[in-house]
Amino acid sequence: MSAAAAVLAGGSSARAQGAFATQNIRLVVGYPAGGGVDIVARLLTDPMKAAFGQAVLVENKPGAAAMIAAQSVARATPDGHTLLVSAAGEVAVNQHIYKERMAYDPQKELTPVALAGIVPCVVVVAATTPVKTPAELIAYALANKGKLSFSSSGVGNPQHLAGELMNRMAGTDVLHVPYRGSAPAVTDVAVGAVTMSFSSLGAALPLILDGRLRAVAVTSRERMPQLPDVAPLSEGAPALAGYELLNWFGVFAPSPTPEPLQARLFEVVSNALQEKATMEKLLIQGIVPRPMTLAELRSFVRSESEKFGRVAEAAKIRAE
Repeated sequence: MSAAAAVLAGGSSARAQGAFATQNIRLVVGYPAGGGVDIVARLLTDPMKAAFGQAVLVENKPGAAAMIAAQSVARATPDGHTLLVSAAGEVAVNQHIYKERMAYDPQKELTPVALAGIVPCVVVVAATTPVKTPAELIAYALANKGKLSFSSSGVGNPQHLAGELMNRMAGTDVLHVPYRGSAPAVTDVAVGAVTMSFSSLGAALPLILDGRLRAVAVTSRERMPQLPDVAPLSEGAPALAGYELLNWFGVFAPSPTPEPLQARLFEVVSNALQEKATMEKLLIQGIVPRPMTLAELRSFVRSESEKFGRVAEAAKIRAE
């Protein structure tokens, strides 16, 4: 009996679901080892091994804005043994940015089975900049229209889109300066080469702690538990009411994976991510839990993709 058939066969539900794994489970990551997505994947290996009785291996396949990894999972056998641990980019952003290079359809070929959490951007400025709050940031940008710049870790990622959405909603005109990675993007803010950065907390935190950078806003609807004194960017101006743009990390399976197996994966992965020790490790990486049901998660991914598409289209962002 195949793995999928074992899940669907009925009988003892717990035994059928728990026994689906007949070989090693691969968690495919489109980024090098050591980054946030890779850390999430490695936190899942032991709980998944305990639940399914098979070794769980992390396979790093970086390249092409993580699309190589995502495509390999989209085309994998849909039996639960090959899963993608992903950021928002490869499943909700890239189809709007890399239209000519996409070789898979994430909306049709990949389905979400768990959300590790949201990853708000932190807006940082140099400590010498006369800005401390979202309102002061927007006022400063409007007073210096066309003179300021913001960095991100590349073209078309959520950090870039977060800055472009600010420009569109608040009427600011802050120039995007893309960098090859988060570290140089935030370092150049500290030395004054660019005015601000939309960054992950993990990349910016060392420079915040040593006093070279100041966090002035976050791009989530609510404050981050890691930065309770930093207000959402949506509070910066009436025009920004409703502003939110996030990165997020999740686990995806090939779309034909049977529904009962998707539900079992959701249960196991979600429970693992809610363990106190795991949540503490996620928070250090700037990941914020946002619990939701599997149905809510699917709706979230669809709406996020639509949002990213609108922002990319309005800003005419293409990375061919």
